[in-house]
Amino acid sequence: MANYLIIGASSGIGKALAAQLANVGNSVFGTFSKNEIKSEHPNIKYNYLNVLDENCSFDFLPETLAGIIYCPGSINLRPFERIKPDDFASDYSLQVVGAIKVIQATISKLKKSDNAAILFFSTVAVQAGLPYHAQVSASKGAIEGLTKALAAEYAPKIRVNCIAPSLTDTPLAASLLNSEQKKESNALRHPLKRIGNPEDIANMAAFLLSEKASWITGQIIHVDGGISSLKVN
Repeated sequence: MANYLIIGASSGIGKALAAQLANVGNSVFGTFSKNEIKSEHPNIKYNYLNVLDENCSFDFLPETLAGIIYCPGSINLRPFERIKPDDFASDYSLQVVGAIKVIQATISKLKKSDNAAILFFSTVAVQAGLPYHAQVSASKGAIEGLTKALAAEYAPKIRVNCIAPSLTDTPLAASLLNSEQKKESNALRHPLKRIGNPEDIANMAAFLLSEKASWITGQIIHVDGGISSLKVN
């Protein structure tokens, strides 16, 4: 089976994806920076890695990788006039520069695979346009641009795609879903009338990494309960 690197595999979507990949026999090398986690699965190995550290090392990886999945992100929803330029820079550093550093450091391992893929995560807010989402949309918009640029540059050897979820019940979104009232009101905004869960997103991620998606690259795929494209009562 294949080797996968998941940056940010200690919780939420990254953790769910690690379990899915490992359960079908793949070897997963997951990283954490804050939430230390110990593997409960023989096919998952966790390592500390801070992508913002200039001296971060990838010496724990094997010689060949089939996929690189970059999960780190933040959700800071504030009026535009209250966001400092440094706040934008901080998000960009984590979500874009961090991804660039990881890929540049490990791309040679990916090139050795017969079914190589890179997977990013954006947000429905980039293309939908939502109030108070300027900070997150700016950096995730850059990720969508990076997705298409790398997909073009590395075709046909490496596929590059991006998933744009709507609000998903993960620790990252805890402050937006910390009451039953908030959960219900957010669920009702979606045509499918529920909040996404990590497995919803991990299901699509696992598919995009597999050979079943071998003719898919350069795509921003919305997994969002229909909120980006449907208007229903």
